[in-house]
Amino acid sequence: MKYVLYFNEINKEKVNLVGGKGINLGELYNNHFVVPDGFCITTEAYDLLMENKTLKKMIENLNTIDYRDTGLISEAGEKIRNIITQTEVSESVKITVYGAWNNLGANYSYAVRSSATAEDLKGASFAGQLDTYLNIRGYENVVKAVQNCWASLFTERAIVYRNKNGFDNSKVKIAVIIQRMIG
Repeated sequence: MKYVLYFNEINKEKVNLVGGKGINLGELYNNHFVVPDGFCITTEAYDLLMENKTLKKMIENLNTIDYRDTGLISEAGEKIRNIITQTEVSESVKITVYGAWNNLGANYSYAVRSSATAEDLKGASFAGQLDTYLNIRGYENVVKAVQNCWASLFTERAIVYRNKNGFDNSKVKIAVIIQRMIG
């Protein structure tokens, strides 16, 4: 399992690991544009979270909710987000992320940015639906922001959009970009 890819390791073939934003940053970086250093926590880290059978079933059940029933969607999404943010991140993921974060510099502030595998698709735009956290300092705060990014995949607006447009909630995955802030 590859839980972290640095920008120089990312190319278009890795879209299922790093999502749309991750691919674009990798392409910019590898074509020598000025891009602040960073790495991507891959969808394989998110997959470990999805090994929770209760969580997986709850996400599958989202597909059966009519997108117009925002009350039910809101309630289901909140329960899913709570599980995601309260579940301990896998030790192997935490160790890998710590190494990458420490390698880039523990004294910097970071942007922690969601990058879903369903972003920037032909005929669908998920722009602005997932969370980004800025000026995050300290390893524990980075990990918490990663969990919050994963959880943002299940906000009411994101679920409604997927259900309305026929996207299977259990098929969409999320990677998280950790990028050094400038200044």
